Amino acid sequence: MTIQQLKYIVALDEERHFARAAEVCMVTQPGLTIQLKNLEEEIGIKIFDRTKVPLTPTLLGKEIITRAKKILREADDIRDFVINEKNTLEGELKLGVISTLSPYLIPLFIKAMSEAAPKVHFIIKEANTGQLMQDLETGTLDVAIMATPTGNPNLIEHPVFQEPFVAYLHSKHPMASESFYEIQARDKSELLLLQSEFCYNAQLLDICGIKNPKKIKEQFTYDISSIETLKNLVRAQLGFAIIPELSILNEKESHLFKPFKEPKPVREISLVVSDTFSKKLLLEKMNEAIWNCLPNPLKQNFAFRKIRWNDSPYFVKSVSGL
Repeated sequence: MTIQQLKYIVALDEERHFARAAEVCMVTQPGLTIQLKNLEEEIGIKIFDRTKVPLTPTLLGKEIITRAKKILREADDIRDFVINEKNTLEGELKLGVISTLSPYLIPLFIKAMSEAAPKVHFIIKEANTGQLMQDLETGTLDVAIMATPTGNPNLIEHPVFQEPFVAYLHSKHPMASESFYEIQARDKSELLLLQSEFCYNAQLLDICGIKNPKKIKEQFTYDISSIETLKNLVRAQLGFAIIPELSILNEKESHLFKPFKEPKPVREISLVVSDTFSKKLLLEKMNEAIWNCLPNPLKQNFAFRKIRWNDSPYFVKSVSGL
């Protein structure tokens, strides 16, 4: 028994004529007749007395048609509910953000979203990429702002912007006076990585062309989990860092960071949801709010090279060991 079959018997009851009912349902008359026959055979009851003119429901057929009308009304209510849910701009939304983006984007995003959707209560969680993907799949989170593509078939990605990476240098670095940064052999051995940020680290290793991170010089063991810590280590001449551009837009020491030449290495930042997420209008508002709150340099067109992470051997090996 299908919704379409129920629509057919309701139309037949209203029109009391096969040809007219078929026209109302926008189906051929033989097609409607076959579907009615299939339904009657499935339930073992004749719904219409075909010997009478006009077509007349049987006694049990009348009760079935009454129930069919109720089911169709409820189906319409469900459809209306879904449409309303997709367009609602109120309620609670659990939002996850990657740790390397959250400190710089979220203060701007909160201000923009408070104006775009004042009735939505956001619960914001900062975490690494692996945790965000797991939370999206289990329903712990509704939306995540993260680097993509993830390669996860159960998640839907809505790209928002491309964020360039920049080199962060100390004042005595050989390229400190240059306008652009080019990879230096010595820097590869001093590249600073973040603890448990395997997605982010995989992108840095790709930019530097490092296939084996174990070759990076380890003068000390340090559980680095903050880009701000990386900056301070660089200032102290204890290493070399590649960081996202949003993290330096308010930097006073502008001589410490250098952009790459075009095509610039970038990470794609997207709104990511599970394949069951339904609040499409809210997602559109979030996309618009993020774009509008971005500093102008990130909105300009430039040649770029998207740095992936999900297919990195380093990333696959790192997460498989967890």
